[in-house]
Amino acid sequence: MSDTHEFQLVHDIDLAATPEQVWAAIATGPGIDSWFMGRNEVEPRVGGETSMAMPGFTATSTVTAYEPNRHFAYRGPAAEDGSFMGFEYLIEGREGGSTALRLVHSGILSGDWESEYDALKKGNPLYLRTLAQYVEHFPGRTAVPVAAFGPQQSDQDVVWNAVTGALGLPKDVAEGDAVRLTIGGEEIRGVVDTVLEPSFLGVRTDDALLRFVGRGGVILTGHHLFADVEQAEAERAWTAWLAEVFA
Repeated sequence: MSDTHEFQLVHDIDLAATPEQVWAAIATGPGIDSWFMGRNEVEPRVGGETSMAMPGFTATSTVTAYEPNRHFAYRGPAAEDGSFMGFEYLIEGREGGSTALRLVHSGILSGDWESEYDALKKGNPLYLRTLAQYVEHFPGRTAVPVAAFGPQQSDQDVVWNAVTGALGLPKDVAEGDAVRLTIGGEEIRGVVDTVLEPSFLGVRTDDALLRFVGRGGVILTGHHLFADVEQAEAERAWTAWLAEVFA
């Protein structure tokens, strides 16, 4: 049995935004910061470099397609075992100012590829859902990405129950539920916009897309704050909030 596995995932989504707005969201560093992972940079040309900085590491890729408002793609370098990932976005404008977006996520996985493939299959639609929330509710704005980690828990049910409780949510969380929490002495109100129990909870406020992500007892945030905040300070505040929730 091979240790590597070639894969391709195709996702389609309709977005309440123009092709130009979608392009700015998927093909520029500040745009990607506002819905995906980490702090991003994009060199705007075929052959240019992209980078995504996360706590503890930075991933780089090479731009393989760059047609503004139509086609953007990039691919990471192959590891020693041949594994790599590539992302391709195809944009098509629709009547009324909306846009159809296709994401093709492909490459080669290695090791425990089945688990990783399952995570990608579930995770990609969640990120696209965040993209949809971004272009619809925060047009023309860009966000500060905030990654904070909480203490390891025994299992994911413990994580889910603690986070939902801290957000004032009922046990059976549903999209549209009202959210209320306090961080750094400031009260925040919002609404649940995405739920995948017990691993993903998305909350939209007037100035943020809050994302709580967990797996196997791990809890972290992938927030996007549409405000004049300092990234390191915000990450310290959310790390303290998570520590208090799981104290």
